Amino acid sequence: MDPRELYGRQVPLTASEAAMLPDNCKLPAMLVTKQLVQCLRCGSQLDRKKAQLPQQQFYCYQCLNLGRISTLTHLYHMPEPNDFPTRPACTWQGQLTEQQKACALTIRENFEARKRHLLWAVTGAGKTEMLFPGITWALAQGWRIALASPRVDVCLELAPRLQAAFADAKIAVLHGRNPEPYQYRQHTICTTHQLLRFREAFDVLIIDEVDAFPFAANPRLAYAVKHAVKADGALLYLTATPSQALQKQVHRGELGISYLPLRFHQHLLPTIKVKLQPNWQQLLRRGQLPRCLVWKLQFYLDKHQRFLLFVPRVKQLAPVQAAIQHYFPELAGLTVHSTDAERLEKVQQMRDQKIQYLVTTTILERGVTFPGIDVIVLGADDEIFSTAALVQIAGRVGRSKERSTGLVWFICASHDRNIKRAQRQIALVNRKGRRLLRATLSPLSTAHS
Repeated sequence: MDPRELYGRQVPLTASEAAMLPDNCKLPAMLVTKQLVQCLRCGSQLDRKKAQLPQQQFYCYQCLNLGRISTLTHLYHMPEPNDFPTRPACTWQGQLTEQQKACALTIRENFEARKRHLLWAVTGAGKTEMLFPGITWALAQGWRIALASPRVDVCLELAPRLQAAFADAKIAVLHGRNPEPYQYRQHTICTTHQLLRFREAFDVLIIDEVDAFPFAANPRLAYAVKHAVKADGALLYLTATPSQALQKQVHRGELGISYLPLRFHQHLLPTIKVKLQPNWQQLLRRGQLPRCLVWKLQFYLDKHQRFLLFVPRVKQLAPVQAAIQHYFPELAGLTVHSTDAERLEKVQQMRDQKIQYLVTTTILERGVTFPGIDVIVLGADDEIFSTAALVQIAGRVGRSKERSTGLVWFICASHDRNIKRAQRQIALVNRKGRRLLRATLSPLSTAHS
């Protein structure tokens, strides 16, 4: 193994695989006591019976997707040397708004000071572009940087944008579906699961969509972040819908904040329209769609308007798609969900405008941009749609200058609490945005109203 593959990493190897490596690279992979069996890669405390192997050996069943780790292996690690002879410059030619510049300056200052910070910005605010000044500065210092997201789709959308903005940089893109072998790079884009392979690697670690599944509900991923960033490294969280836990850290002064309630094109978020349709599931079982939805689909067919149609459950995808095809066989669209083997290809077809719509689950609630679309949520009152998910779904609309507005339409049996909360959250953000437009002031980075 090339020692460079171990810089800032923790890789489980058998004795034969590590034969050519120095002994000081070797770390224990598991901690085993009378009371505890713990994986030292993902931090999981394991059930002794479930983790048991023959002859009093143990393995971790929580991070098997990253390769088996057990008491029969060791983790091998070499300290991060920041061995980067070149310093890639930013080649992005775009312009930030005054509000974006203020946030970008605060981000860079927090990188320089190696602090923890939260950028709370509405969907479509241009969070990625606001990172460029700080990333440019960090690269110039020879620092190692990672931008991690909970979802593969987000990584695939970010990678070409970052590569275009730093055309001379060789960016590593790491996720479970990438067949390319690992390569040591100054700049990495990865899923948050991939951070479990790193140890004190990054001078700057940026976590995008920090409130998204599976990151928000997985303590192993929080453990991964803590161990992947250097002890004196900078940590930046990005989100449009921060959790209560993050907001409490802000209030306690443990986390700095920048707040931006306006999109990059200076327009407000689209508001949610609700249509009560109590019998939509009964209609679907008969192969039918609500009449109001049929009328809207006819309009989309006539106007060639592209759209996303969200449903709560995977089992509802095929019936909805079949019903659309029954009414409008000319409409070209597909279904997609998280375990769909062709998911990435289908999303790319939508990006390339080869199809007019996708019927989808919450897998596309965030992190993907299809310019000029409308969004319909069928069964928006289902418990699967949290307030944050509904806000993020609404945020898919109006993301381009050419079409800064659009329809966000919830068809549901009841106007439930999560829907009302999502409407209130968007209304609150839009009030802040209007005040910001009127006052033409930059957002404060030390507090939010």
